[in-house]
Formats: sequence, structure tokens, C-alpha cells
Amino acid sequence: MQGLYLVTPNWDDTERLLAVTEQALGAGVALLQYRHKDASPALRAEQGAALLALCRRHGVPLIINDHVDLCRALDADGIHVGGTDASLAEVRAAVGPDKIVGASCYGDLPRALAAQAAGASYVAFGGFYPSRVKQYAVTTAPAILDEARAVITVPTVVIGGMTPENAAPLVARGTNMVAAISSVYLADDPAAAVHRFRALFLAD
Repeated sequence: MQGLYLVTPNWDDTERLLAVTEQALGAGVALLQYRHKDASPALRAEQGAALLALCRRHGVPLIINDHVDLCRALDADGIHVGGTDASLAEVRAAVGPDKIVGASCYGDLPRALAAQAAGASYVAFGGFYPSRVKQYAVTTAPAILDEARAVITVPTVVIGGMTPENAAPLVARGTNMVAAISSVYLADDPAAAVHRFRALFLAD
């Protein structure tokens, strides 16, 4: 796992969502997470299925945010668990050993260690910067990536207000993936935005 971890915005307009996502996937996304906190179950099922078809066409794994039932119904590639969702061990048991299971760990290294022990496929730290989408109670210090490198063996993801410019020092500290929403979905040229994120890793 390395590169841009693209997360969808809370868009009810499925046609717009798919159009921008297809541009981004074509430019080279490592993972796509379907996250729509306000969607009805019907809209979530519709958008999830449509995004899964796009991901299959582009060979990109689809991760479902929070909703284990939707992940299982679609046979999506994985699930992402937040701090207030079901325990990671329960989620791992529900989806099985072969699915990707990610965990939000904020700025909490012990939480990341516990997630790793419970079967997480990756751990996500953040938010590092002010986000247009999510409000984080505490800003995560970049130094956590140095600490994590010594004890975390699964891939790490950084989240929170990511742009290609402010993600660069975090990539330099060794993170495996950068998660972004607005920097791609609200960009004038989503594919170009993806290329700029990818360049952070290609320069290694």
C-alpha cells in the first residue's frame, strides 16, 4: 500500500461523484474509500455499487467507511473503522481474514498498536492540518510518524487537510499513504491533483 488514498465527499449527486472519481482513478489512486456520512441506506447502496464497479475496472481496492453490512453485501475489498465505531477485532471477525481493515488512530500511538494487534491492515493518523471536511479536536504532531516507524509494522496513512505541498514532509517521515478528499474532488483538474500526490512517492 503506497500512494494516494482517496476518500469520497458527502455528495448526493451520484453522477458527479462517479465522474470525478473516474478521472482520479485513471490518474493512479492506491485506495478508494467510500465515505458519505449523511447518505440514506438506499443512496449508500447505489453509490457503493457504482463505485465498486469503477474500482474493479481500474484495479483499485474499494474500502467502505464504517458500514460492515454494506462492505459484506457488496463484497468490497475492505472496511475503515473510526474511533467510535465497532471494535476492530469485531470488524475483522465480521469481514474475515482476507479483507483490508483500516483504523483511525488520530494522534494516539497506543491506539495504533492496539489496532495492529487486533488485525488492522493499516493505521491512519491525523488530522495533521485544518480540514474542510472533518473537524479534529486535536492536531496530530508529525513526530508521531517517527515514533510509529519504530513499532508499527503495517502501513500508515496521514489524514486531515492534505495537499501535495503539506503532505510532502509527512511522506518524507515515512508515511505510506496520504488520504485526501477536497484536494482532489474540489480541484479544477482532479487528475492533475492525483498526479501531484503520486509524485511525492515517485520521488523516493
